[in-house]
Order: sequence, then structure tokens, then C-alpha cells
Amino acid sequence: MTKDQKVVAIQEIKDLLQDAKVVYVADLDGLNAAKSSEFRRQAFKQNIKVKVVKNTLLQKAMEQIEGVDYSEMFQTFKGNSALMVSETANGPAKLIQGFRKKEDKPALKSAYLQETFYVGDENLTALANIKSREEMIGEIIGLLQSPIQRVVSALQNKSETVEAKAEEAAPAVEETPAEAAPAAESTEETPSAE
Repeated sequence: MTKDQKVVAIQEIKDLLQDAKVVYVADLDGLNAAKSSEFRRQAFKQNIKVKVVKNTLLQKAMEQIEGVDYSEMFQTFKGNSALMVSETANGPAKLIQGFRKKEDKPALKSAYLQETFYVGDENLTALANIKSREEMIGEIIGLLQSPIQRVVSALQNKSETVEAKAEEAAPAVEETPAEAAPAAESTEETPSAE
């Protein structure tokens, strides 16, 4: 790789990392081309960007990013590395876990999310269990709706009870034959005067 190509590659990595809140580095070594393509396809469907990178270029790109010190991750940059960037905190971890139901790889090398570093594959389960922003919002909405739903339900039950009691308390009104008679009109024709 020429110096110019390295500069371009580092810039591409920096562009991926710029403003990234969720960064994973995984080991895809051992996946054949078909399995690697399937992994990338699944990542694309989940809006996870995957880029296989050279460790030295990844480290140089990370060193140039302002605001985040990625140095805790550098020790894991050995062998084949794939950079994964996502908007969802647990998305890449769930993808890796799901893929590993059939395969031994990919393995998690390290991750950075929510201003915390996770180093080593043993953190994969913990990362997969982190709730995404959307899941947290859904739970909060559910918690907020629960008391409101109970109040509405109680009010509906109260109104149904009041209606039922009102129907039971009201005397039954029956028509007497005398009251019904004026309502019926005579259908006989009266002779008309000509």
C-alpha cells in the first residue's frame, strides 16, 4: 500500500469514526467469503457499517479523532479486524451473538459506547443486554401509560356499574291496553259527502 493509499484509508476510517457513539472492533478471521458476505449483509440490514481495516491504520485514525481517547482499545488490534459503527448501542453485539449461533466467529475484540470501553469477547453478553435508546423510550412510555390506563379502566368500570345500578333501580314501565288504544288509529274509511 502506497503512502497516498494509506492517507486515503485513514481518512475513510476517520470519516466513519467522526461523531460515532458506538464503535466495535471484531475479529472476522476464519469466516470464508460466503459467511463474511452474509455477516456484512445482516449488518447492512441493521444499519451497522462494517469495514475490514488494517490495525495500524485503524490505530492512526483513532489517534487523530478529537474528543475520544481510544487508546484502551489498541491492545486488541491484532490479526484480522473489522470496524463496526452503529447508532444502536447493542446492535453490533446482537449481530455477533446471532451470527455465532452457527459459527465460532466473529469474536469481539473491543468496543466503545456510552463513553465506556469494553475489552475482550467476554463482554459480548453484557453489551447485547444493554438497552437501546428506542427500547428505553418504549419502556418509559409504557410505565407512564400504565397509571393512566388504570385510571381510564377504573372510570369505565365505575360508569358501567352506575349504569347497571340505574337500570336495576328504575321501575319497569308497562303499557296498559287503554294507553295503547289511542296510539292505534282507525283504518276504517268514513264515507265522504259528495
